[in-house]
Amino acid sequence: MSDENGTPDTPAAGTPGPTGPQPEPLRFFGTSWLHHDHGYAARRAAVAAGSLLAAAAACFVLRLAYEGLQIADSGVFVSALVVIMFAVCGALAFRHSWQGFTRRADADQQANLRGLLAIGFIGSLLAYFVRSLTEAPGEKLRRQEYEQAREQYERRATRRTGNPSRKRRRP
Repeated sequence: MSDENGTPDTPAAGTPGPTGPQPEPLRFFGTSWLHHDHGYAARRAAVAAGSLLAAAAACFVLRLAYEGLQIADSGVFVSALVVIMFAVCGALAFRHSWQGFTRRADADQQANLRGLLAIGFIGSLLAYFVRSLTEAPGEKLRRQEYEQAREQYERRATRRTGNPSRKRRRP
């Protein structure tokens, strides 16, 4: 941040800077995904372990909740309904999160699925774990977008060379 006016010293992600477009930072990785530097491998291992640990802890909490239903003697129907609900919501959250790593999510669809994704949060954590085994989650999408923006910037920057008023006219 600039002390004088409170504006960021670096341009926003995706906007052209003095050397072209800037890479968009990823959660937990910043821009280290671009060149796989600044502890990228260690961060990926930490993210994988953290998401798996969080999923295991969430499963433990859900197990306690299920045991609470058993103690309350709520019946087989309610217990089965809860298990099915978490399984279906978890599978849908996994699929939605996995697709979010390869394409941008629609904001309206994301808002509509917020409740379902909250219930199936274990699926999202598992998708994050599986994806972090091969790359930073979302790295492929950001890399494609960055390379396209870089290519467009290079084309625009090299298209015009020289002073157009000095151009020779053909007879």
